[in-house]
Amino acid sequence: MGKFSNEELLKKISDQFSDQVSVIGEPFGLLTLETGREQIIDVLAFLKNDPTLQFIFLTDITAIHYPEQEKQIGVIYHLHSLVNNVRVRIKVFLADGDVHIPTATTLWNGANWMERETYDFFGVLFDGHPDLRRILNVDDMTAFPMRKEFPLEDPNRVDKKDYFFGR
Repeated sequence: MGKFSNEELLKKISDQFSDQVSVIGEPFGLLTLETGREQIIDVLAFLKNDPTLQFIFLTDITAIHYPEQEKQIGVIYHLHSLVNNVRVRIKVFLADGDVHIPTATTLWNGANWMERETYDFFGVLFDGHPDLRRILNVDDMTAFPMRKEFPLEDPNRVDKKDYFFGR
């Protein structure tokens, strides 16, 4: 257990950002918050630079695609306070046609490759990133493979017909 509880962390964040940050939940004890793209850098900077919180370790930046929601793309930040042994997750949801979000490389140099990977797989554009280009897929690829835009199986396969499986 950390040196402060999720309730104390939430109170400190709420005092600073009032209604700009909302709680999504606490799955497995991990406080999960949601904010907007306009506030994300301020929230991250506050969590990193506050002398009592000290969330100095950016564990991961990734994304998720919810095709059924209005704001389909979610950018997710995982932070860890090594001094207090507390973790927090922050999510920002973006509409599919407008996937711009400010870069976190201004706060953590290590965000560079995490943001490149998120761009490569989900198409999120990190404004102000020093070198935003594909990192794992080929450069001339036009799709973003982790989006749920394609059928799971090829409908033209003859060995996957239902009658082969008694259905």
